[in-house]
Amino acid sequence: MISQLEREVTFRFLRTRKNDGFLNIISIFSFIGISLGVAVLIIVMSVMNGFRTELISKIVGFNAHAVVQTANKPLEYIQDLNLTKNIVSNDGEAVILNKNITKGVFLKGYLESDFINLQIVKNKEFFGSQNLNDNNISIGKELSFKLNVDVGDTITVMSPAGIQTLVGTLPKQENFKIVSIFDSGLSDYNENIAYINLQTLESFFNKNKEDRFLELYFKDPKNIEIHKKNLTALFPDGLVYTWSDMNKSLFSALKVERNVMFIILSLIIIVAAFNIISGLTILVKNKTRDIGILKSIGVSNKSIKKIFFLVGFFIGTSATIFGVAVGTLFSIYVENIRQFISNLFGISLFPEDIYILNSMPSEINISSIIIISLCSIFATILVSIYPASKVSSLDTVKTLKYE
Repeated sequence: MISQLEREVTFRFLRTRKNDGFLNIISIFSFIGISLGVAVLIIVMSVMNGFRTELISKIVGFNAHAVVQTANKPLEYIQDLNLTKNIVSNDGEAVILNKNITKGVFLKGYLESDFINLQIVKNKEFFGSQNLNDNNISIGKELSFKLNVDVGDTITVMSPAGIQTLVGTLPKQENFKIVSIFDSGLSDYNENIAYINLQTLESFFNKNKEDRFLELYFKDPKNIEIHKKNLTALFPDGLVYTWSDMNKSLFSALKVERNVMFIILSLIIIVAAFNIISGLTILVKNKTRDIGILKSIGVSNKSIKKIFFLVGFFIGTSATIFGVAVGTLFSIYVENIRQFISNLFGISLFPEDIYILNSMPSEINISSIIIISLCSIFATILVSIYPASKVSSLDTVKTLKYE
């Protein structure tokens, strides 16, 4: 319990005085350092959480949640309560030719009835017709810019599958009409993937029905490891891979980067917290006479320790609360702030071609804020213990000897 005397003396020591100039500077820097460390840590964690969530959302919305492939065996549709749909597909790599522009792409083939049910087709960023029959093709927004084409234009696609002629084997080429342009939200996918009809693709790449994949879409794609285990048991001789497997290196890198950033930015809080030791040490020196008077009127060493501990604790806690408020507010409006700075200085703070996403995401995680706050307050408690305990070693007679 904190007595009335301890509380009043603590707030008296926290008040600034003219002769406490250097002490005030240290206290201010301690407060700013802890607040800045907490705020930056919350902002970085929020942005990285948002980045991961947005990536999962884009990847899961664009790709099949799981893909099953068997060796030279026709696949059958499966019934599962966790499934929203399962469809067949095939793919292959090709080269698109348009005038003087050449671009390698990854072609994905679907039946027309399956194509119209894909998430990429249903979103508002899909422009054009959903009719994917014959030699129709659907390309991404970035690819359309790179090839300088639009809906209705015709492009030439070259397949690695060859055709026999009198002069030898030549690559197969066909003309495709662009019927739609999609935007997955991931520039890398928009630039390198295109859709064509499944039968057209199999003819174009000399493939047959036994080469097809079974794409599965689950109600809860985040628990993909459980689904993968079930599919592996269902298809013991088949190859099963998920959206997590296809992007494993990316999410592993994000996890490592997130942990490293947490450790590095936590050092800001620790360094700032250590300034409290300096502040409390100077406070002890400045308040030696006051400490002697308190001891002479019967205030116990325990109460003196508690008073100086509360001074350091109050600085650290108030700085943490202020840092949480600033960090949370900044995290909420981080995209607006990014756009303002970009427009003001004419620079790109979040280039889409590097970071894949077209806006800076942010997701405030309450548990992360609680952990950051507790770590900051715990650091404050640790650094406040030593100078507070040293106060009890002061001799009452010596402190008042020359007063």
